[in-house]
Amino acid sequence: MKKLLIIVFTLWVLFGCTEVEEPTPTPPREYDAAELIMLEEMENSFNFFWEQANTDEESGGYGLINDRYPSNVSLSSIASVGFGLAGLPIGIEYEWITYDEGFERAEKTLDTFLALDNYHGFFYHFLNKQTGERAGTSEVSIIDTALFLAGAITAGEYFGGDVKEKAEDLYEQIDWTWYLDPSRNMFYMGYRPESGFAGHWDFYGEQLILYVLGAGAPNEAYRTNVSTYNTFIRRQASYGGGETFISSWFGSLFTYQFSHAFVDFRNREDAQGVNWFENSINATIANRQYAIDSHSTFQTFTANSWGMTASDGPRGYSGYYGSKPSGYTDDAHRNDGTIAPAGALGSAPFTPDLVKGAIQYFETIGGLKGEYGYKDAYNFDQATPWVAGDIIGIDKGITLLMLANYFDGLVWEQFMKNEYVNLGLERIGILPVEISETA
Repeated sequence: MKKLLIIVFTLWVLFGCTEVEEPTPTPPREYDAAELIMLEEMENSFNFFWEQANTDEESGGYGLINDRYPSNVSLSSIASVGFGLAGLPIGIEYEWITYDEGFERAEKTLDTFLALDNYHGFFYHFLNKQTGERAGTSEVSIIDTALFLAGAITAGEYFGGDVKEKAEDLYEQIDWTWYLDPSRNMFYMGYRPESGFAGHWDFYGEQLILYVLGAGAPNEAYRTNVSTYNTFIRRQASYGGGETFISSWFGSLFTYQFSHAFVDFRNREDAQGVNWFENSINATIANRQYAIDSHSTFQTFTANSWGMTASDGPRGYSGYYGSKPSGYTDDAHRNDGTIAPAGALGSAPFTPDLVKGAIQYFETIGGLKGEYGYKDAYNFDQATPWVAGDIIGIDKGITLLMLANYFDGLVWEQFMKNEYVNLGLERIGILPVEISETA
């Protein structure tokens, strides 16, 4: 569409009415060398979601997308589907697919979810990609349902019509109060029919979007109390002489990124004066500085090789990869030298110059690029340098969406159109700075 507008304008200039004053055209954006690489990684990431979706309309899993690739291709993650739905407007605007192709994919994917088994509107985290049935003993996940819903909302706002209506039908059926522990006024972390609820979102992390979606729910009976937003622990910490910020448990960068892929927290503060966008900037800077300071321990870690976040590693997937500050005493994270490109790339809107240095370094690593761009991770602290064999959907998702937000705020623009999202932000008090300062 961006290219089409340029063509239409050129034809108008050449053949249009000469009596009408010609508007001054906006000069095309010039990309630096790092941004050209970022655009390529965006397209590669988009292609994963587009090509690895189930498009068998006779199956029960149309639109389901791999949790990882190329291994375990029968397993789908609903969060991966959410990132894929939010990626459809990106694919259209950058002319990788047509509008009609994107509309069809979005609508039929939402039809799948309207027919899936759920508990009070919440879906199983992992599904069989072909059938749509629960995979193994997968939990009914509040955070992964939220990430799916965020993608559905984004697609709904972009396409309108039936897509928007179906996205809001899915939103309306979610009873956020069911997933809430009333004794602590906190969301539980997981639910299994066999064992009930487990854990609590009691520390800051990737769950910010839960409070926004819960407080703004279309069904008033299913809305959470605004006070739920204020119950999680906000540990103030810093690292290496940097700015103080509210840290997450493992210090993994995804915890500072996932909600931001959809909610535009820029120039907003809550009642306590917290600007979550600035918080993620400070967390990103701390992560990089920790990598620099840890080079003597992990040779993989350098000024341009940073971004410790949950990812595959030489001994399998680990959610412990992170940096100081972490936990209560800065010792909750665990590292072995593994770096995931998504860690840095997901921070593109926060620290673009630092990310540009990282992506230019990634280009020099032999074997890191595959069919869909960068593989999940690498590690040079092994006897034999290691590069992941797989890519992971949520890592490709945060890469795609945050690079798109860096370039033109496309996902933010669509998601933030939704009236219920704005209601949720208003109810919990995350307001534009100019409003919060005069309230």
